[in-house]
Amino acid sequence: MVDKTRQSKVFESLDERHRKAVILLFEDELTDEQIANSVNRSRATLSKWKKDPLFQQAQQEYRRIALDSYVPDAIKHLNELALNSKSDMVQLQATQTILNMAGYGTANSNVELDKAKVRKANAEADIAEARAKEFEPESSVDDNDGFISALKNSAKNVWSDDNEA
Repeated sequence: MVDKTRQSKVFESLDERHRKAVILLFEDELTDEQIANSVNRSRATLSKWKKDPLFQQAQQEYRRIALDSYVPDAIKHLNELALNSKSDMVQLQATQTILNMAGYGTANSNVELDKAKVRKANAEADIAEARAKEFEPESSVDDNDGFISALKNSAKNVWSDDNEA
């Protein structure tokens, strides 16, 4: 059980039974029936609680606080793996994970690379748009007929080129 729940205003506003239900649901070791029995309520009542927006918000707050409390131990474990693992690959992955979490990124993900990818995507979109405009027919019927004829001729040329090869 996490003792940092004092940081949670909604969680703290719940009565003891509701708070216990939130905690037991987070721990995910008991069935809903067992949780309901633990708080001296029916399974139907627990189901009703789970649909209550205030109860759901308390669950989210508790989840955030609980997971935040696990982070230091997880980082310590990653550091142990990075320093002491017998596998070079495990050491590398643990080290990369720690660096990513610290904001140093990797060779595959950094701010400049991400900006370059965005510029490339925008340029490709501009090129595709320009190519599409080349094939846009004019609004008059004569031009549309000419456009369709040009497409048919183009298709015939491609077809005949393929057959000659």
